[in-house]
Amino acid sequence: MSASTATAGEKPPHILVFPYPAQGHTLPLLDVTHQLACRNFTITIITTPKNLPTLSPLLSTHPQIQTLTLNFPSHHLLPAGVENVKELGNAGNFPIMVALSKLYDPIIQWFRSHSNPPVALISDSFLGWTMHLANDMQIPRFVFWCTGAFLASVLDHCWNHLETVKSLDVVDFVDLPRTPSFKAEHLPSVIQLYRDSDPDWRIVQEGMVANSLSYGYIFNSFDAVDSEYFGFLKRKMGHERVYGVGPLCLLGPDHSSRGNPDLNSIAHVFDWLNGCPDGSVLYVSFGSQKLMSKRQMEALASGLEKSMARFIWVVKTGTTQQMGNGYGVVPDGFEERVAGRGIVMRGWAPQAMLLSHRAIGGFLSHCGWNSVQEAIANGVLILAWPMEADQFVNERLLVDYLGVAVRVCMGADSVPDSEELGKVIGESMNGVVREQEKMRAKELKSKAIEGVKNGGKSLGDLDALVNEIMQIRRQKRLI
Repeated sequence: MSASTATAGEKPPHILVFPYPAQGHTLPLLDVTHQLACRNFTITIITTPKNLPTLSPLLSTHPQIQTLTLNFPSHHLLPAGVENVKELGNAGNFPIMVALSKLYDPIIQWFRSHSNPPVALISDSFLGWTMHLANDMQIPRFVFWCTGAFLASVLDHCWNHLETVKSLDVVDFVDLPRTPSFKAEHLPSVIQLYRDSDPDWRIVQEGMVANSLSYGYIFNSFDAVDSEYFGFLKRKMGHERVYGVGPLCLLGPDHSSRGNPDLNSIAHVFDWLNGCPDGSVLYVSFGSQKLMSKRQMEALASGLEKSMARFIWVVKTGTTQQMGNGYGVVPDGFEERVAGRGIVMRGWAPQAMLLSHRAIGGFLSHCGWNSVQEAIANGVLILAWPMEADQFVNERLLVDYLGVAVRVCMGADSVPDSEELGKVIGESMNGVVREQEKMRAKELKSKAIEGVKNGGKSLGDLDALVNEIMQIRRQKRLI
């Protein structure tokens, strides 16, 4: 039997998959689910009514995948009808994490009434309470990390030493490889926001601590990025069930236009790129959640103008009221002044497609993990401006450990000096100053691609995960 198929006549195992409703979490887990479906597993995905459309591309590719659609539970901090973090931004994670924990009983009821119940659960790291759920169902839980093992190691230390961590201005992670150190304001947002006095935060903490008790870890990362931390977690957990199956953007189905299938409206962007020299264009985007202030917009526009570099700037626009205050507003006259060497795109952009274009040579990014993986998969130099969530931890890995990124600014409210920003952009895109970083980025791309080929480490870890689940089902049959 190969690693990806069952023996003749052997019915494929049933797996329960529970994504967390935030784009950066859901999409990579759906890519893992796609791989499992390609290996003929029976799969049920837990979702809620408003999140169901996100599953549509996967369900149309794999009609055999079932869904368990449950009504989204209420929470006093959630506006009625909100079911996804994208509607609230990073601050929405806390109430959504707590609200989803109320699905415990409906899931148990479904499981106990099922004629072919799942033999394993794969659930997001933000759904740590499902560890107790899995115990109740008497099946193993694999925790899916949409991020890397470095972040998981930092978070595990923080959650297990909360009282100490919350009292420090600088936290030293002396037990971790490379003994990293972070300012308190650069720790993941979920740690900074934690309040011991709030019982709802206790639900979050208990869930996060429970992640380390899971049967196995699945990471959207790969050996060349995270080998030290994969090894650290294996030693800490006392077993080898730590799977680095990324970058999942190289393993999933082609979803380069996912989110907006109409590419005709932006055909002019690709026409323009086709006329640009290789590696000469900077792609600028800060993800789907960050809305930049008036001062930030002005400083960034000025920096791009001074850099004399070619660029594509994806601008997130706000509400009418926010735009009235200058949020997400491109300064008057900017587009006219940079016409021919710069393009402003408002709203959605096919990021994966753009980053894969030969003309894109740099990415000014907030260092969200999915953006990081897409940049790595395309060998693109990252100009790092971390703002919140896991981004400062990711930035440390990229700049100081991997050497594939350049630090340009730090903080959600920081306003860069436009002269300095323009200089860094100009040197990175037009000069030879950043050649070492560019070379390392291309080398990392090669390692990422090798990892997902037959015989590669990421594909090997995916096959090992498949074999583990097959073995779990066989053992259940013997009980």
